[in-house]
Amino acid sequence: MTQNQKITHSVRDQDVQRQWWVVDADGQTVGRLATQIAVLLRGKHKPLFTPHVDCGDFVIVINADKVVMQGKRAEQKEYFHNTGYPGGGRLRSFKDLMKTKPEEVVELAVKGMLPKNTLGRIIGKKLKVFRGTEHPHEAQQPKEWALKYSTKSKENS
Repeated sequence: MTQNQKITHSVRDQDVQRQWWVVDADGQTVGRLATQIAVLLRGKHKPLFTPHVDCGDFVIVINADKVVMQGKRAEQKEYFHNTGYPGGGRLRSFKDLMKTKPEEVVELAVKGMLPKNTLGRIIGKKLKVFRGTEHPHEAQQPKEWALKYSTKSKENS
């Protein structure tokens, strides 16, 4: 091997160091929040990212009941689900889902940005979403993650 050649490292699952992160969703736009959470879950923020290995971290999302959508999107957004039976299509609006299950809004947005395979399902299980500020994962000593694309920073400046 010559001096100019570089070695590509492929990380194994047992070599991955996982951390726990807390993300505050208060006042955040759903899509912008979900993209940043998906990056953390996949592990793309780490220098040793490997696409076929689960090298991401655990993410705790708090204040899921305070996420927003811009403009008319809150009235127009609908979530489709099929029960599996003929004629079993069900539509739920964003506003109705925010009243009953605000956690599901964030979960659906993030899981839509993960791979649609076995690895994506494994990665999706590391997402923990809560409607208030309380969560049962204090024993893992999670750290606060500062969002890069935050709607709060625009309001303050």
